[in-house]
Amino acid sequence: MKRFLLAAFVGLATCLVLPAQAGFDEGKAAYERGDYAVALREWRLPAEQGDAKSQFMLGIMYEKGWGVTQDSAKAVKWFRKAAEQGVALAQYNLGVMYANGQGIAKDDDETVWWIRKAAEQGYAQAQYTLALTYAKGRGVAQDDSQAVKWFRKAAEQGFVLAQYTLGVAYEKGQGVTQDYAEAMKWYHKAADQGYAQAQHNLALMYTGGLGTTKDNAEAVKWYRKAAEQGVALAQYTLGLAYEKGQGVDMDDGWAVRWYRKAAEQGYAQAQYTLGNRHSAIQDYVQALMWFNLAAAKGEENARKRRDNVAKKMTPAQIAEAQRLAREWRPKKP
Repeated sequence: MKRFLLAAFVGLATCLVLPAQAGFDEGKAAYERGDYAVALREWRLPAEQGDAKSQFMLGIMYEKGWGVTQDSAKAVKWFRKAAEQGVALAQYNLGVMYANGQGIAKDDDETVWWIRKAAEQGYAQAQYTLALTYAKGRGVAQDDSQAVKWFRKAAEQGFVLAQYTLGVAYEKGQGVTQDYAEAMKWYHKAADQGYAQAQHNLALMYTGGLGTTKDNAEAVKWYRKAAEQGVALAQYTLGLAYEKGQGVDMDDGWAVRWYRKAAEQGYAQAQYTLGNRHSAIQDYVQALMWFNLAAAKGEENARKRRDNVAKKMTPAQIAEAQRLAREWRPKKP
């Protein structure tokens, strides 16, 4: 991550005049070998002499506390100096500092001002963030069409979150005319980059035949990709596909495996389904545990099934199921 920050900045700053290139390069070498105190020392003089790259990197060092005591106010100082010289990453970081009230008073107007500066220079992260400000109406009047405009700019640069969000906009008709084919296009781009929620949404489009021909096998392919990344709804839906033989050969064992993965994350419908599975084989303790957990999340059918199963159990079995439910904790995907 540290090397990425430096590489990303150097890539954006190659057009700047560098009056202290030697000092910056020595600082860069020290930074890359993890000697942050030396990097800080090498960058300080050129930064004070007006070198924008060094100013930006001092801002990073103070923000993160690398080679120096963490100091958000000093980070703001150096980001501002670089931002005023047109460094897009510094402009964006300064905007984020204003947004978070980090090292400076929180100010939505200043946030938008600086993030827009960076966005107008083509910095994709800033374009995406500016789009979010329009979508939420924070620091600007809420405007879905402006949000879409900036999501598109970031998406066209391959920014995966913008690609996904643009897909959502086209699917729902937010800021653009509803267009399932365009939604598919952008979901696919984000899904191909491995973004799990886009993979799940793409699967839903194939399942429903929205913007494409209905294709259960292709849907299963994308549900699986999302499920393997821990998307609980995709895990549950993949379980259904195996149970019903939709887009995949019917396999009850795999159905239960995927239901369990979703249930273990706390997905109520999967917990209810597992409760039914255990009840069917008269494993009432496990059934009641899963029904209790699903009912606690508002699953009405689970409440009814819980009461019916409890009538078939001894007080000791009920107490054990209740204990298991109390001690249950969701697993991380």
